[in-house]
Amino acid sequence: METILSFIAFAVADSSVLNYGILGAGIGAGLAAIGAGMGIGRLAGSAMEGIARNPEAAGDIRANMILTAAFIEGVALFAAVICFLIQSGIIDATKAAA
Repeated sequence: METILSFIAFAVADSSVLNYGILGAGIGAGLAAIGAGMGIGRLAGSAMEGIARNPEAAGDIRANMILTAAFIEGVALFAAVICFLIQSGIIDATKAAA
């Protein structure tokens, strides 16, 4: 928590677009990772509950769970890549303006 507050204090003290952009990209990537983790956790819990209720369908449930988890991870990876692209675009824009 101290690290996050120190980054925010640094961004506010320097008050440059570069620092706000880097902070925003980091927050965006972190939120994407948190969302993916919560989604996969909920998915796995529901799949295990379904397997416990109907053990004969374990293979189908497991296959669908793995496929859905891959889709969730794909969205999280896409969000992280977009955050890094935004960050590099902000860095390039500030270098060009200077």
